[in-house]
Amino acid sequence: MIDIKSMYIEELEQFIVSIGEKKFHAIQLYKWMHQKLVPSFSECSDLSKNLKQKLSEQCRMITLEPVKVLKSIIDGTEKYLFRLHDNNLIESVLMRYHHGNSVCISSQVGCKMGCRFCASTIDGCVRNLSASEMLDQIYRIQQLSGERVDNIVVMGSGEPLDNYDNLIRFLKLINSEYGLHISARNITVSTCGLVPEIYQLAKEQLQITLAISLHAPNDCLRRTMMPIANKYSVKEIIKACHYYIKETNRRITFEYSLVKGVNDTRVCADELVRLLSGINCHVNLIPVNPIKENDYKQSDKKAVEAFKKQLENGKINATIRRELGRDIDGSCGQLRRSYIGQ
Repeated sequence: MIDIKSMYIEELEQFIVSIGEKKFHAIQLYKWMHQKLVPSFSECSDLSKNLKQKLSEQCRMITLEPVKVLKSIIDGTEKYLFRLHDNNLIESVLMRYHHGNSVCISSQVGCKMGCRFCASTIDGCVRNLSASEMLDQIYRIQQLSGERVDNIVVMGSGEPLDNYDNLIRFLKLINSEYGLHISARNITVSTCGLVPEIYQLAKEQLQITLAISLHAPNDCLRRTMMPIANKYSVKEIIKACHYYIKETNRRITFEYSLVKGVNDTRVCADELVRLLSGINCHVNLIPVNPIKENDYKQSDKKAVEAFKKQLENGKINATIRRELGRDIDGSCGQLRRSYIGQ
C-alpha cells in the first residue's frame, strides 16, 4: 500500500495523473490530509466516489490511534500514547507555554543510542517512523486538543538524524504552504551527535534550530553517559557545530541534563565554558528525570542554579528548562514502557 500522506505535492500530482485523474485533485487531496487533517479518504467530500475508491484500493492514509492520554494536574501538559498501523506504540507530548503550544514528537519506535538517562532506549530501536507517522502525531494532537500547534520539537523517542531521509521529508511537509505551514524557525531537531548527518543537515539550508544533546564537557565523562561518545568525540561534534552555524547562520542549542554528582560540578561548568566559548549557542540545562532502570539522581535546585551562574559568568547564555508533566511520566519513553509492561 502506498503511503500517500508522506508524498510531496509534486509526487502526489504525478500519482493522481498516473491513475487517470485530473492533476488538480492532488491539491484538493493534499489539503484534506494536511490542512483539514481528515483521518480517511471517505471524509474528502469534494472528491468523486470513483477517485476515493481508487485511493482506498491502492493507498494507505496513515492515521494514528490514540491509546491513552494523560494530562498533568500541575501544568496542563498532555502526553499521548499512539498505536501505529503495525501495533507498535509511540508517544508525543503537548506542552503549553505563554508563547504558544509546542508538541514534542518521536522519530523512531524506541531508540538504539543507549543514553543512560533516557527510558526510550532501554528496549532498543524497533524501526524508523515514516514522515506521515511523524506528521500525524501533530495532526492528531491538534484535533484531539482542539488547539493550534505553534512549535515542534523532534526530541521524543528516537534519534532523528538516524532516520535522516524521513526527517527531512517530514520537515518539508510540515513547512508546506499547502499544509499546516509551520515555520522552520519554530522547529527544533535534537541529536546526540551524529557528526556526518550534522554536516549533511547543514547543507539542507533549513532554518530550523539544531539541538545537540551534549550532557558532558569531555569525552571521558560523556562515554559513561552516552555510548555514541565512543564513536564521535566532543571535538568532532564542536567542529561540526561550527560548520552548521557557518552554513545556516543559526544559533545552536546544547542540551545538558544535570545528574547529581556526575556532571553538575564546578569543574564541569568551567570546562563547559571553555568548550563553548566563542560559539553562537545557548545552553538548555535540564534537571534529569530519574528512571528506575538507572541510579541517576536529579541535581538539587541550588546546584542547578550555581551551574547556570557559572556559565553566565563565562559569557555563555543558559536557561533552566521548566519541568513539565512530571506527574504523568513526562520523560521520553516512560509512558510507552509502563504501558507495554502492564
